[in-house]
Amino acid sequence: MDRIENAVYGGERPLYASRDLAIDNVTFQEGESAVKECRNLQVTNCRFEGKYPLWCCTNTVVKGCHFTEGARAAIWYSADMEMSGCKVIAPKMFREMDGLRLKECYFTDSDETLWDCRGVELEDCRFEEAKYIFMRCSDVKANRINVEGRYAFQYARNVEIHDSILETKDSFWEARDVTIYDSTISGEYIGWYSRNLRLVRCHIAGTQPLCYVEGLVLEDCTMDADADLAFEYSDVQATIKGNVTSVKNPRSGHIHADSYSQIILDQNIKAPGNCVID
Repeated sequence: MDRIENAVYGGERPLYASRDLAIDNVTFQEGESAVKECRNLQVTNCRFEGKYPLWCCTNTVVKGCHFTEGARAAIWYSADMEMSGCKVIAPKMFREMDGLRLKECYFTDSDETLWDCRGVELEDCRFEEAKYIFMRCSDVKANRINVEGRYAFQYARNVEIHDSILETKDSFWEARDVTIYDSTISGEYIGWYSRNLRLVRCHIAGTQPLCYVEGLVLEDCTMDADADLAFEYSDVQATIKGNVTSVKNPRSGHIHADSYSQIILDQNIKAPGNCVID
Protein backbone atom coordinates (compact mmCIF):
# COMPACT_ATOMS: atom_id res chain seq x y z
CA MET A 1 0.00 0.00 0.00
CA ASP A 2 1.39 3.41 -0.98
CA ARG A 3 1.43 6.22 1.58
CA ILE A 4 0.93 9.99 1.58
CA GLU A 5 1.50 11.94 4.79
CA ASN A 6 2.04 15.46 6.13
CA ALA A 7 0.87 17.10 2.90
CA VAL A 8 -1.52 19.82 1.72
CA TYR A 9 -3.70 19.58 -1.38
CA GLY A 10 -6.14 22.02 -2.97
CA GLY A 11 -8.16 22.47 -6.13
CA GLU A 12 -10.13 19.86 -8.04
CA ARG A 13 -9.65 16.09 -7.67
CA PRO A 14 -6.03 15.96 -6.42
CA LEU A 15 -6.19 12.24 -5.55
CA TYR A 16 -8.89 11.17 -8.00
CA ALA A 17 -9.23 7.41 -8.63
CA SER A 18 -6.47 6.44 -6.18
CA ARG A 19 -6.08 2.79 -5.22
CA ASP A 20 -4.51 1.02 -2.23
CA LEU A 21 -3.44 4.21 -0.50
CA ALA A 22 -2.81 5.28 3.11
CA ILE A 23 -3.38 9.01 3.67
CA ASP A 24 -2.25 10.42 7.02
CA ASN A 25 -2.19 13.98 8.41
CA VAL A 26 -3.15 15.57 5.10
CA THR A 27 -5.13 18.79 4.69
CA PHE A 28 -7.45 19.05 1.70
CA GLN A 29 -8.10 22.74 1.20
CA GLU A 30 -10.90 24.42 -0.73
CA GLY A 31 -11.85 22.59 -3.89
CA GLU A 32 -14.08 19.72 -4.95
CA SER A 33 -13.92 15.93 -5.05
CA ALA A 34 -10.48 15.57 -3.49
CA VAL A 35 -10.57 11.78 -3.07
CA LYS A 36 -13.32 10.73 -5.47
CA GLU A 37 -13.76 7.33 -7.20
CA CYS A 38 -11.17 5.65 -4.96
CA ARG A 39 -10.76 2.12 -3.64
CA ASN A 40 -9.01 0.54 -0.64
CA LEU A 41 -8.11 3.67 1.32
CA GLN A 42 -6.96 4.26 4.89
CA VAL A 43 -7.55 7.92 5.77
CA THR A 44 -6.29 9.03 9.20
CA ASN A 45 -5.92 12.38 11.00
CA CYS A 46 -6.89 14.39 7.91
CA ARG A 47 -8.69 17.71 7.54
CA PHE A 48 -11.26 18.25 4.80
CA GLU A 49 -12.18 21.83 3.88
CA GLY A 50 -13.69 21.44 0.40
CA LYS A 51 -16.91 19.94 -0.96
CA TYR A 52 -17.62 16.33 -1.93
CA PRO A 53 -14.23 14.86 -0.91
CA LEU A 54 -15.12 11.16 -0.59
CA TRP A 55 -17.72 10.38 -3.23
CA CYS A 56 -18.00 7.00 -4.96
CA CYS A 57 -15.36 5.28 -2.83
CA THR A 58 -15.23 1.57 -1.94
CA ASN A 59 -13.60 -0.16 1.05
CA THR A 60 -12.51 2.93 2.98
CA VAL A 61 -11.40 3.41 6.61
CA VAL A 62 -11.61 6.96 7.97
CA LYS A 63 -10.20 7.63 11.46
CA GLY A 64 -9.65 10.76 13.51
CA CYS A 65 -10.55 13.16 10.70
CA HIS A 66 -12.12 16.63 10.79
CA PHE A 67 -14.71 17.71 8.24
CA THR A 68 -15.06 21.51 8.37
CA GLU A 69 -18.06 23.63 7.38
CA GLY A 70 -16.80 23.76 3.82
CA ALA A 71 -16.87 19.96 3.49
CA ARG A 72 -20.61 19.80 2.94
CA ALA A 73 -22.07 16.69 1.32
CA ALA A 74 -18.71 15.04 1.99
CA ILE A 75 -19.47 11.34 1.53
CA TRP A 76 -22.05 10.13 -1.01
CA TYR A 77 -22.52 7.02 -3.18
CA SER A 78 -19.84 5.03 -1.34
CA ALA A 79 -19.77 1.44 -0.06
CA ASP A 80 -18.06 -0.52 2.71
CA MET A 81 -16.87 2.41 4.81
CA GLU A 82 -15.75 2.43 8.45
CA MET A 83 -15.51 5.82 10.16
CA SER A 84 -14.42 6.38 13.78
CA GLY A 85 -13.28 9.20 16.05
CA CYS A 86 -14.24 11.89 13.55
CA LYS A 87 -15.75 15.35 14.01
CA VAL A 88 -18.11 16.67 11.37
CA ILE A 89 -19.41 20.25 11.34
CA ALA A 90 -20.74 20.13 7.78
CA PRO A 91 -24.30 19.16 6.78
CA LYS A 92 -25.61 16.55 4.35
CA MET A 93 -23.17 13.76 5.15
CA PHE A 94 -23.85 10.31 3.68
CA ARG A 95 -26.26 9.68 0.80
CA GLU A 96 -26.94 6.44 -1.05
CA MET A 97 -24.40 4.44 0.98
CA ASP A 98 -24.14 0.66 1.29
CA GLY A 99 -22.36 -0.76 4.33
CA LEU A 100 -21.50 2.15 6.67
CA ARG A 101 -20.09 1.73 10.18
CA LEU A 102 -19.80 4.77 12.47
CA LYS A 103 -18.16 4.70 15.90
CA GLU A 104 -17.46 7.56 18.34
CA CYS A 105 -18.22 10.26 15.79
CA TYR A 106 -19.57 13.73 16.62
CA PHE A 107 -21.75 15.66 14.18
CA THR A 108 -22.50 19.28 15.09
CA ASP A 109 -24.58 20.07 11.97
CA SER A 110 -26.54 16.97 11.00
CA ASP A 111 -29.00 18.67 8.67
CA GLU A 112 -30.14 16.17 6.02
CA THR A 113 -27.54 13.61 7.08
CA LEU A 114 -27.81 9.87 6.35
CA TRP A 115 -30.35 9.71 3.52
CA ASP A 116 -31.12 6.52 1.59
CA CYS A 117 -28.34 4.53 3.26
CA ARG A 118 -28.47 0.75 3.61
CA GLY A 119 -26.71 -1.44 6.13
CA VAL A 120 -25.76 1.21 8.73
CA GLU A 121 -24.18 0.38 12.11
CA LEU A 122 -23.65 3.09 14.74
CA GLU A 123 -22.02 3.06 18.15
CA ASP A 124 -21.46 5.95 20.59
CA CYS A 125 -22.29 8.71 18.10
CA ARG A 126 -23.84 12.13 18.67
CA PHE A 127 -25.87 14.13 16.15
CA GLU A 128 -26.81 17.78 16.81
CA GLU A 129 -28.98 20.09 14.68
CA ALA A 130 -30.31 16.90 13.11
CA LYS A 131 -33.12 17.81 10.73
CA TYR A 132 -34.40 14.98 8.55
CA ILE A 133 -31.66 12.60 9.68
CA PHE A 134 -31.86 8.91 8.64
CA MET A 135 -34.42 9.66 5.94
CA ARG A 136 -35.37 6.45 4.08
CA CYS A 137 -32.51 4.48 5.63
CA SER A 138 -32.84 0.71 5.94
CA ASP A 139 -31.21 -2.08 7.93
CA VAL A 140 -29.93 0.21 10.70
CA LYS A 141 -28.46 -0.98 14.02
CA ALA A 142 -27.58 1.68 16.61
CA ASN A 143 -26.12 1.50 20.11
CA ARG A 144 -25.79 4.52 22.41
CA ILE A 145 -26.57 7.27 19.94
CA ASN A 146 -27.78 10.75 20.83
CA VAL A 147 -29.92 12.62 18.30
CA GLU A 148 -31.12 16.21 18.79
CA GLY A 149 -33.30 17.77 16.11
CA ARG A 150 -36.46 17.14 14.10
CA TYR A 151 -37.95 14.56 11.75
CA ALA A 152 -35.55 11.69 12.47
CA PHE A 153 -36.01 8.28 10.84
CA GLN A 154 -38.84 9.26 8.52
CA TYR A 155 -39.66 6.44 6.09
CA ALA A 156 -36.91 4.28 7.65
CA ARG A 157 -37.09 0.49 7.39
CA ASN A 158 -35.79 -2.33 9.60
CA VAL A 159 -34.24 -0.30 12.43
CA GLU A 160 -32.95 -1.53 15.81
CA ILE A 161 -31.84 0.96 18.49
CA HIS A 162 -30.42 0.32 21.98
CA ASP A 163 -29.59 2.57 24.98
CA SER A 164 -30.04 5.85 23.14
CA ILE A 165 -31.48 9.35 23.59
CA LEU A 166 -33.65 10.61 20.74
CA GLU A 167 -34.83 14.19 21.25
CA THR A 168 -36.52 14.81 17.94
CA LYS A 169 -39.92 16.13 16.92
CA ASP A 170 -41.94 14.07 14.42
CA SER A 171 -39.58 11.09 14.63
CA PHE A 172 -40.31 7.73 12.98
CA TRP A 173 -43.13 9.02 10.76
CA GLU A 174 -44.17 6.33 8.28
CA ALA A 175 -41.30 4.11 9.46
CA ARG A 176 -41.59 0.33 9.20
CA ASP A 177 -40.29 -2.52 11.36
CA VAL A 178 -38.57 -0.50 14.10
CA THR A 179 -37.58 -1.83 17.55
CA ILE A 180 -36.14 0.43 20.25
CA TYR A 181 -34.77 -0.85 23.57
CA ASP A 182 -33.95 0.96 26.83
CA SER A 183 -34.03 4.45 25.31
CA THR A 184 -35.59 7.87 25.84
CA ILE A 185 -37.70 9.17 22.96
CA SER A 186 -38.94 12.72 23.29
CA GLY A 187 -40.59 15.20 20.94
CA GLU A 188 -44.04 15.96 19.62
CA TYR A 189 -45.95 13.47 17.45
CA ILE A 190 -43.65 10.47 17.78
CA GLY A 191 -44.22 7.60 15.38
CA TRP A 192 -47.29 8.78 13.48
CA TYR A 193 -48.38 6.59 10.56
CA SER A 194 -45.69 4.01 11.31
CA ARG A 195 -46.07 0.24 11.10
CA ASN A 196 -44.65 -2.46 13.37
CA LEU A 197 -43.11 -0.09 15.90
CA ARG A 198 -41.96 -1.84 19.10
CA LEU A 199 -40.67 -0.01 22.19
CA VAL A 200 -39.13 -2.03 25.03
CA ARG A 201 -38.39 -0.41 28.42
CA CYS A 202 -38.41 3.04 26.85
CA HIS A 203 -39.42 6.42 28.25
CA ILE A 204 -41.71 8.48 26.02
CA ALA A 205 -42.16 12.25 26.24
CA GLY A 206 -43.97 14.86 24.15
CA THR A 207 -47.55 15.54 23.19
CA GLN A 208 -49.69 13.19 21.08
CA PRO A 209 -47.27 10.28 20.77
CA LEU A 210 -47.82 7.09 18.80
CA CYS A 211 -50.96 7.91 16.84
CA TYR A 212 -52.18 6.30 13.61
CA VAL A 213 -49.82 3.34 14.13
CA GLU A 214 -50.43 -0.20 12.84
CA GLY A 215 -48.87 -2.94 14.93
CA LEU A 216 -47.68 -0.81 17.86
CA VAL A 217 -46.16 -2.66 20.83
CA LEU A 218 -44.96 -1.16 24.12
CA GLU A 219 -43.34 -3.42 26.72
CA ASP A 220 -42.73 -2.08 30.24
CA CYS A 221 -42.44 1.52 29.08
CA THR A 222 -42.97 4.77 30.99
CA MET A 223 -44.58 7.98 29.79
CA ASP A 224 -43.77 11.56 30.75
CA ALA A 225 -46.52 13.82 32.08
CA ASP A 226 -46.51 15.79 28.82
CA ALA A 227 -47.16 12.64 26.74
CA ASP A 228 -50.86 13.37 26.47
CA LEU A 229 -53.52 12.32 23.93
CA ALA A 230 -51.60 9.15 23.17
CA PHE A 231 -52.47 6.30 20.79
CA GLU A 232 -55.19 8.02 18.77
CA TYR A 233 -56.44 5.64 16.05
CA SER A 234 -53.62 3.17 16.73
CA ASP A 235 -53.67 -0.62 16.88
CA VAL A 236 -51.73 -1.08 20.12
CA GLN A 237 -50.58 -3.69 22.62
CA ALA A 238 -49.03 -1.87 25.59
CA THR A 239 -47.86 -2.41 29.15
CA ILE A 240 -46.97 0.91 30.80
CA LYS A 241 -45.47 1.49 34.20
CA GLY A 242 -46.76 4.47 36.15
CA ASN A 243 -49.36 7.00 35.09
CA VAL A 244 -50.54 7.90 31.60
CA THR A 245 -51.72 11.50 31.31
CA SER A 246 -54.34 10.78 28.65
CA VAL A 247 -55.29 8.16 26.09
CA LYS A 248 -57.48 9.20 23.17
CA ASN A 249 -59.51 6.93 20.88
CA PRO A 250 -57.20 3.96 20.31
CA ARG A 251 -58.60 1.87 17.48
CA SER A 252 -57.93 -1.64 18.77
CA GLY A 253 -55.73 -3.75 21.04
CA HIS A 254 -55.04 -3.70 24.76
CA ILE A 255 -53.42 -1.01 26.95
CA HIS A 256 -52.46 -1.76 30.54
CA ALA A 257 -51.07 0.97 32.81
CA ASP A 258 -50.83 1.53 36.55
CA SER A 259 -53.11 4.56 36.27
CA TYR A 260 -54.62 7.12 33.88
CA SER A 261 -55.41 10.78 34.43
CA GLN A 262 -57.88 10.76 31.53
CA ILE A 263 -59.32 8.31 29.02
CA ILE A 264 -61.04 9.91 26.03
CA LEU A 265 -63.42 7.73 24.01
CA ASP A 266 -65.73 9.92 21.96
CA GLN A 267 -67.84 9.90 18.80
CA ASN A 268 -64.72 10.23 16.61
CA ILE A 269 -63.31 6.82 17.51
CA LYS A 270 -62.60 4.61 14.49
CA ALA A 271 -63.80 1.05 13.99
CA PRO A 272 -63.49 -1.44 15.45
CA GLY A 273 -63.09 0.82 18.50
CA ASN A 274 -62.67 -2.16 20.83
CA CYS A 275 -59.33 -1.45 22.54
CA VAL A 276 -59.28 -2.75 26.11
CA ILE A 277 -57.90 -0.17 28.56
CA ASP A 278 -57.19 -1.36 32.09
